[in-house]
Amino acid sequence: MITIENLSKTYNGNTVLSIDELQIPSGQIFGLVGNNGAGKTTLFSLLLDLIQPTTGFVLNNEIKVNESEDWKPLTSAFIDETFLIGYLTPEEYFYFIGELRGQNKEDIDKFLVDFEDFFHGEILGGKKYLRDLSKGNQKKAGIVAAFIGSPKVIILDEPFANLDPTTQIRLKKLITKFKDDADVTVLVSSHDLLHVTEVCERIVVLDKGKTVKDIQKSEATLKELESFFAEEILNESTSVEIN
Repeated sequence: MITIENLSKTYNGNTVLSIDELQIPSGQIFGLVGNNGAGKTTLFSLLLDLIQPTTGFVLNNEIKVNESEDWKPLTSAFIDETFLIGYLTPEEYFYFIGELRGQNKEDIDKFLVDFEDFFHGEILGGKKYLRDLSKGNQKKAGIVAAFIGSPKVIILDEPFANLDPTTQIRLKKLITKFKDDADVTVLVSSHDLLHVTEVCERIVVLDKGKTVKDIQKSEATLKELESFFAEEILNESTSVEIN
């Protein structure tokens, strides 16, 4: 369970995130959508204690993330390539993450077998450093590393970006595997409304740092989201004409 209370982040007098209350129960695949600057990455950064809140707090399994590190063994994430260690090969990186999460080399080798299709022969055995891989292949490595050690909370920021269509389909299958696991909560942000509606059971829309929609997935969800953002475009156009 993730609980957010009175959470805000302000930079130089500009509030970029302000959420009064939000709960994400264990076992939910949770989607976060919004335009650029809506506050998605800021929210994930607060969830991971990468930045400090201006007000409020985040509870991860009843632990305040900015007051204790006891939530870290339960949580994994891939936000961007800064989460990687560029001078390691993918194998070295996976073994390093595995060691942090109580896995030995044999455990990781066995774990990686399940991702051969996802890697598509482009990650393992190439003797390349992570920094020398394409953006898409760096993302593949980071996402798979986030699954190591059976975390209870998995946070993925824009996981579909820079991935080819085949890999996007494979990633959606990997994420939806958690749907029947009541102990694992997956948080996914994306600009792609179709991908989010396909994999997530619940979708929250952020706009200018605030939650403006909280939708339980249904057959109408994609159309509802498309209508919301189409209306935003119409409102912006109207505002420009008036000014």
